[in-house]
Amino acid sequence: MAKRDYYEILGVSKGASQEEIKKAYRKLAIKFHPDKNPDDHTAEEKFKEAAEAYEVLSDQQKRQRYDQFGHQGMNGGFGGGGGMNMEDIFSQFGDIFGGAGGGFESFFGGAGRQGGRRTRKGSNLRIKLKLNLEEIANGVEKKIKVKRYVACGTCGGNGAKNGTEMQTCGSCQGSGQVRKVVNTMLGQMVSTATCPTCNGEGRIVTKNCEACHGSGRELQEEVITINVPAGVMDGMQLSMSGKGNVPERGGVPGDLLIQIEEEEHPSLKRDGNNVIFDQYISFIDAALGADIEVPTIGGRVKITIKPGTQSGEIFRLRGKGVKDINGYGKGDQLIHINVWTPKSLSSEERAALERLRDSNNFAPHPGKSDKGFFEKVKDYFQ
Repeated sequence: MAKRDYYEILGVSKGASQEEIKKAYRKLAIKFHPDKNPDDHTAEEKFKEAAEAYEVLSDQQKRQRYDQFGHQGMNGGFGGGGGMNMEDIFSQFGDIFGGAGGGFESFFGGAGRQGGRRTRKGSNLRIKLKLNLEEIANGVEKKIKVKRYVACGTCGGNGAKNGTEMQTCGSCQGSGQVRKVVNTMLGQMVSTATCPTCNGEGRIVTKNCEACHGSGRELQEEVITINVPAGVMDGMQLSMSGKGNVPERGGVPGDLLIQIEEEEHPSLKRDGNNVIFDQYISFIDAALGADIEVPTIGGRVKITIKPGTQSGEIFRLRGKGVKDINGYGKGDQLIHINVWTPKSLSSEERAALERLRDSNNFAPHPGKSDKGFFEKVKDYFQ
């Protein structure tokens, strides 16, 4: 089933401001929140769908990539919130509802999910991934080694010895939040804040884990498979949700951000989804015609140079370019013909050409079918 447009999901225009996007998401999230719609699978899916749309449109880089490439630019495990679970959503966007770490107290009268505890998100990892033109044109699977912080295997990630040496925070009674009442001219105002004693965790470690020294995490090398979609561009940033670092003493991992670097091809040049190649031919081949081979992304192919081919003509090999990242077919390969004029001649070559200098066939006679430079450029962009 095709994904709905993110702007359509939130009910905003493509030119909507960040504040309009935030308000639209807040309205939908309140409407379809699981606490308000218990055991309603449809409402839960709409809640996740709205969160996915907001995750992309609230991030300027992701929004630009989505506007340019659509859902295809977010595929292959990159971008978007397709892999988000409820914990991801509450940890990332809980502040929109006025609670710390997903608390919805002001709307639903409860202490919020997880007793109001603050769920933290770990830091992102950033890497550069070099790809050649063939890999970019067709898409590729890459396996890379990444060092990232993962949950400590000894304590399970909470930082306590044996995973059990913990006690409930006495300041917040395990809620992770403290309430503050302020008397004003308008009456009492109640606010909530992260508990400073336990930093919102609700529990305090009494004895540190000896393996991770209380951090709840350890550095580990991991082989990660990246499925790069066809048609990515130099400088594009892709992301893999949950493949970054886990935070100290529990929480959700950050993301792995992958910046694409396109390696220069020795003979082909990319122009959007098209591929450009400059082919030099001799004056003899231009006049008499010839069969020649040219390089393409898929290997060398044979093309026919017709007799009388002029310098500047463009041959088009349809479908020999780069796959469109949105799935709209493939680009073409454009071959620019350049007739090579020798810079030095032997006496015999010069004599042979001198005999032909006055031949009527060698005098320029451009006809209407022989387009000038501007006409060729116009045809190229049509």
